[in-house]
Amino acid sequence: MKVGDIEVSAIRDGVGVEIAAEILTRPGIGDPWACHAEHHEADGSIGLPLGGFLVRSGERTVLVDAGVGPFDDGRYRGGQLLDSLAEQGVAPADVTDVVFTHLHFDHIGWATVDDKPVFPRATYRAHRADWQHFVTGERADPGAVAKLTPLGDQLELFDGDFTLAPGVDALHLPGHTPGTTVYVVSSGGRRALLLGDVAHSVVQFSERDWQVIWDFDPAAASAVRNRIADEAAETGDLLVASHFPDMRFGRVIVGDRGRRFLAV
Repeated sequence: MKVGDIEVSAIRDGVGVEIAAEILTRPGIGDPWACHAEHHEADGSIGLPLGGFLVRSGERTVLVDAGVGPFDDGRYRGGQLLDSLAEQGVAPADVTDVVFTHLHFDHIGWATVDDKPVFPRATYRAHRADWQHFVTGERADPGAVAKLTPLGDQLELFDGDFTLAPGVDALHLPGHTPGTTVYVVSSGGRRALLLGDVAHSVVQFSERDWQVIWDFDPAAASAVRNRIADEAAETGDLLVASHFPDMRFGRVIVGDRGRRFLAV
């Protein structure tokens, strides 16, 4: 995908499988998926692509999120990310920046392997609120601690919005996690938002009040998601999230039945 002069590529790592109605639901509704059967399999399962996005801006080669890693627990299976990067002509040493939308396990898997950073020349960046929540807090996630602590002096924490590279900006939009950050790519009058897990399914753009079980603050997460969707419907901005089908970009359009996501 070209956003003006900036190239953005989906970097696939694998897939996770969940039961749609167990992870995404509307409070008070018996079967909220009844009107969205086309978005899950006949057995009620939903496939969640895993991976990240490669952004090339000037001399910067940025990886936004690092997939689930060489991992297989029967439901989530990764291992393809380095091969996907190689298909784009990118070796680990070519990556200048690794930035995380948040620090759930399926977004940090290739941060380190065998206690060593996978991207030896990259600066890794995470929001301080997520680092404190997942790595140094009282209820830290042991998996995140093990995966991220070896980053050592390659890690930089940030506290708010900032410009990462020409045409690449970070926006702190907490809700899914305390440090959830959206990366905005803009060039030539076009914009694309890399949402991380602001949304897990395109159905969440049609259904304003659906909740996902992994949201740290469901009310804040819903407000962020609806604000982004409403603004994108007006501006025509492209949106993409790691778990959207085929990791495809799309636009939010508004019709007689409200909002919906149209892949491009």
